Amino acid sequence: MAFETAKVIVDGLLFDMDGTLVDSTPGVLGAWDTFKKDYPHLELERILRTSHGVRSIDTLRKELQLQDDPDECKLRAEVTRFEVEVIAKGLVLLPGVMPLLEQLSTGPESAGTRWTIVTSATRFYTPQALKSVQIEMPEHIVMAEDVTRGKPHPDPYLKGAENLGLDPAKLVVIEDAPSGVRAGKAAGSKVIGVCTSHTAKELASAQPDFIVKDLTKVAAAWVGDKIELSLETIQV
Repeated sequence: MAFETAKVIVDGLLFDMDGTLVDSTPGVLGAWDTFKKDYPHLELERILRTSHGVRSIDTLRKELQLQDDPDECKLRAEVTRFEVEVIAKGLVLLPGVMPLLEQLSTGPESAGTRWTIVTSATRFYTPQALKSVQIEMPEHIVMAEDVTRGKPHPDPYLKGAENLGLDPAKLVVIEDAPSGVRAGKAAGSKVIGVCTSHTAKELASAQPDFIVKDLTKVAAAWVGDKIELSLETIQV
């Protein structure tokens, strides 16, 4: 596998959360195992292969096949139960996250906030997940309830750019899932794919601009009011 260095200058960054900043894999596996007992028809291997990066409500709506739930009250209760299970099973901070966030915090005061999180997770789950790995809730965060259409549609990342008051074409999205990569590309942003939940080949199928092993391979430096990212990229 070949590696190359690359630099890109942007106005700001939009981070996915699960799989990019936080490893929720143990929690997600445990939650699906629990739900399998109540919903024996669930095909866990297929679900785990295809659901990463997609809103929990969209996945559970499709997979649970709930009947007599016209207002989706039961569905929403099951989403909360699922997320409680994920948190209970434990979350882990991924490598390189804190150094990169610290580098982004050193910008000039006049630049304002130049990064946020755009997640498919809910308002219930997100603050608890971030607190568990000691990441403060950023300003302008976008969560599942903030958009009608989740990833792979561009809406979440367009909302993130709008919240920051920045042009999406001048932002970089950092994602670990093909669905999120597609969402970032559809929003018109540059996209860095991190190989924390998918292989470089799997990420390449969604056509990110760059692929890196994880966030230890990304460094940020302020150049005036711009952010220069230095990358060690994987060539597929």
